[in-house]
Amino acid sequence: MSKNFVRFWENSKLQNFILSIRTIISSRRVNEQALKNHKLLVTGGLGFIGSHTIVDLLEAGYEVVSLDNEINSSADALDGIEKITGTRVENIHVDLSDAKATLNAVAPFGQFDAIIHFAALKSVGESVEQPTRYFQNNVGGTVTTLLLMDELKIPHLIFSSSCTVYGSPDTLPVTEDSRFAKAENPYGASKQTSEIIYEQYFNSTPNKSGISLRYFNPAGAHSSAIIGESSRNVATNLVPVITEAAIGKRDEVIVLGSDYPTRDGSCIRDYIHVMDLAKAHTLALQFLLDGKQECAYKPFNLGLGEGTTVLEALTAFEKSTEVKVNYKIGPRRSGDVAAIYADPSLAKNILNWQPRYGIEDIMQTAWAWEKIRTKM
Repeated sequence: MSKNFVRFWENSKLQNFILSIRTIISSRRVNEQALKNHKLLVTGGLGFIGSHTIVDLLEAGYEVVSLDNEINSSADALDGIEKITGTRVENIHVDLSDAKATLNAVAPFGQFDAIIHFAALKSVGESVEQPTRYFQNNVGGTVTTLLLMDELKIPHLIFSSSCTVYGSPDTLPVTEDSRFAKAENPYGASKQTSEIIYEQYFNSTPNKSGISLRYFNPAGAHSSAIIGESSRNVATNLVPVITEAAIGKRDEVIVLGSDYPTRDGSCIRDYIHVMDLAKAHTLALQFLLDGKQECAYKPFNLGLGEGTTVLEALTAFEKSTEVKVNYKIGPRRSGDVAAIYADPSLAKNILNWQPRYGIEDIMQTAWAWEKIRTKM
């Protein structure tokens, strides 16, 4: 090494620059390791939203254990998650509404830093037909998560809630301060009840914190088309109904009502891409783990902040995929509200969450997934 270079090294800013780069790299490695040390229990982890959220959590560096009894999902989701992330997630097969069995099954896995609670039955129409089953499963599962937090000393929880807690809202868009109107169906009532239970629990229990994420119509699929919406039951959500009609699994889409007080007579909903939803869970988790939440329990709306009618959604599908869909107008469905869409500004401002996808992206990814799963 020449004397001139030694002199340059000793008398310039190069040395400090290189040392600062090394410090940044070292700090980043420490932060990545800290993330990997956080272990999460994800209930309903094999379901539509749960599986996509697990992908986002794994890519952020968290360790995840799923809990799912597969009554409305499939262990195939574990294969899809592994293909996307390279990580094989373990699933605990147990009925969450059975508190004793769940505690016995989860305890051997050791300490968890948080629970993300998705596990629930979620069909509006089915809940009208089977209200007792919905209350037992959804509210029972909520109570079990609190027992897990108490018995296993888990400090944080994120709850998969729904815009159905607002019932038929008086004004639009709805904010987190909008009142809980009378639930329009047992599914909505089960979500309202769960939120009331969580609010009372977190406000009464020291050193625990929770966030409720109120979804507005999740749809779409992972960009890889490796995972997507794939319920064991007959699809009732609009987007998979559209893709199934487009590919020939059903003859047509039945638009449930054309006489609502909306711009074209069909219901208005706020469709949000499932990967935008998944990212919101990761951001909410980081918010809790970083100790940034000043209150014990807080709800956030998650939606695009704009409404799309059923007929507009059909048009968006045809425009984005260049595939025509047969549809006809049918009678209203019991339990449906005319219109609901979100004001998501609180999540944007506090969680730094920003949706990346619109209704046409939702339709494109849902269609790509439909074509892949049809070949399986």
